[in-house]
Amino acid sequence: MLILSPELFEIPKGSPRNSWLLIVLFLGTAFLAIVLHSAIAMKNPPQLLTDPFLQMPTETSVRVVWFTEFPGSQHTVAYGSELEQMTGATTIKLGRSSEDSKSRVGEQSEDGTVFDKAIARDIWRHEAEIINLLPGTRVSYRVTSIRKDGQSASSDVFTLAPSPKPGTPLKILLTSDHQLMPMTSANLQKVVETIGRVDAVFHAGDLVNHPDRASEWFDDNRGGAFFPCLQGRANYELERNGLKTTYKGGALIQYAPLFPTIGNHEVMGRFRAEQGINDQFNDPFPRRVAEQLYQENIKSINPDKSPVVRDTWLQDNSFNTQTYEELFTVPRSSPGGKKYYAVTFGDTRLVVLYITNIWRSPNLGAKMRGRYQERAMDFNKPVNWGYGQHIFEPIAKGSEQYRWLEQELASPEFREAKYKIVMFHHPPHTLGGNIVPAYTDPVQRFDKDDIGRLVVRYEYPKDRDYIIRDVEPLLEKAKVQLVFFGHSHLWNRFKSPSGINFLESSNVGNSYGAHTEENKRPVPENYQEEYAAVGDPNGLEPIVPAIAPLLAKNGQPLPYIASNDITAFSILDTGKGSVSSYYFDTGKPDSPVVKFDEFNLK
Repeated sequence: MLILSPELFEIPKGSPRNSWLLIVLFLGTAFLAIVLHSAIAMKNPPQLLTDPFLQMPTETSVRVVWFTEFPGSQHTVAYGSELEQMTGATTIKLGRSSEDSKSRVGEQSEDGTVFDKAIARDIWRHEAEIINLLPGTRVSYRVTSIRKDGQSASSDVFTLAPSPKPGTPLKILLTSDHQLMPMTSANLQKVVETIGRVDAVFHAGDLVNHPDRASEWFDDNRGGAFFPCLQGRANYELERNGLKTTYKGGALIQYAPLFPTIGNHEVMGRFRAEQGINDQFNDPFPRRVAEQLYQENIKSINPDKSPVVRDTWLQDNSFNTQTYEELFTVPRSSPGGKKYYAVTFGDTRLVVLYITNIWRSPNLGAKMRGRYQERAMDFNKPVNWGYGQHIFEPIAKGSEQYRWLEQELASPEFREAKYKIVMFHHPPHTLGGNIVPAYTDPVQRFDKDDIGRLVVRYEYPKDRDYIIRDVEPLLEKAKVQLVFFGHSHLWNRFKSPSGINFLESSNVGNSYGAHTEENKRPVPENYQEEYAAVGDPNGLEPIVPAIAPLLAKNGQPLPYIASNDITAFSILDTGKGSVSSYYFDTGKPDSPVVKFDEFNLK
């Protein structure tokens, strides 16, 4: 702001008569400066990068989170019936947010036209805790961020509430695998049009494709970034049968808390500033390999044996979930911090586990670093190995996460909950492709390929599947009613003999197909282990939807939805004790949303 001092207007005695003219000229110049300053501010007004969204409700509080591209001088939440109360926010700068040649942001609509390498992008996260709330009472709120030049940006007015009391009927969206895929914005728009405002969102992972690419979260110029889709601010044009329809997503998380899960797409690989984001994402090392390299080179890496240097090096040279952990606030109820947690929400006890591994291609070509083999050319170059489809966080019996899960399932909060739900990303039962091979540590073998070259191969013993062997028995004993998961981009459900319902409702933005009959998974032959080409490899039969299943060409009802035209979502209704699933045909944009399945949890 331009400040004019009164001393400037004092005319010394004996000054020439034209001093008044000088003053007039000065005032005119000052006025023009003020106008120019105002014009620049009007031309570049501050904007919020997202609407606010809700996190981690308790019985008397809830967190409000939003993002800006300026650090600001003040960030506040006004709340109350007349927005008469105010609280400040805590601000952090995201550590790994960036854009690169493959970003679709701003003027870049093709690879490399603006960014030729990974460039850090400055983004700030603001979080305020609203306290002294009354259960069952919704309160209006609005966030405001003030830039250092005094210009401010505010959100619209939304409503928030603390965690609901037991007995409150709730409708909770079950969703996963958004990943900026074509149908995601249509899916979430139809949730709001069909259900209205939901009370919470349970997300089973794979929120975006590459977590360190900021535009995938905030402002991908194709219109389908993560936050805009969940806030009704998407602008995705979907073309079907020659007809273009623009979908806005749904205003959901401004009003309802989001409970996220780590999927494989929330995990970045080895950090290399000179590499593109895709290359870093696709290049994780198992922690044990990084630890071995660290020990071999500790004198040059960390001569002072600093634990901070050690931990940073291991994260940068294996894999990390830094961006995910910076973006979201979840209960720190476990030794895993934000990676796995448990929370009570109304009548539901939700347990979120970190069960996911790196996705590798099933392709067996000699030049492929895949789930079953390394490239033949890399036999003597372990630094180039991918180490198969390795697991990020142990869940096997005896591991830290397993022990925590045992304690959680035995806790009063879990045992006394009306609805006991466990959510994680990797499927225990599915017709999709990503369930093969078994969820276990790859067993490395040295072998020869078809033309006699030495190769590194990986086997995955089915009897060591940690989900089936170790986790499921715990869930059965604890009388879990629903296991919700994603990863294979389809809708299907199963039920175990003990009564656990298994639901995958991940045909949200696209599908990779269901593997039945002639549609076989690409699995290796002549390997030591057997890999299921069709069906659920863990022995459960898929359940045909109870109300309006889709039909195969022969007229038989299908026990799944695996479509790139039809998108599905599921709603947990705690008042009825049911889970209902709906589909919408994007190829017929004027068609109604169809409720095609429902089952009870009681």
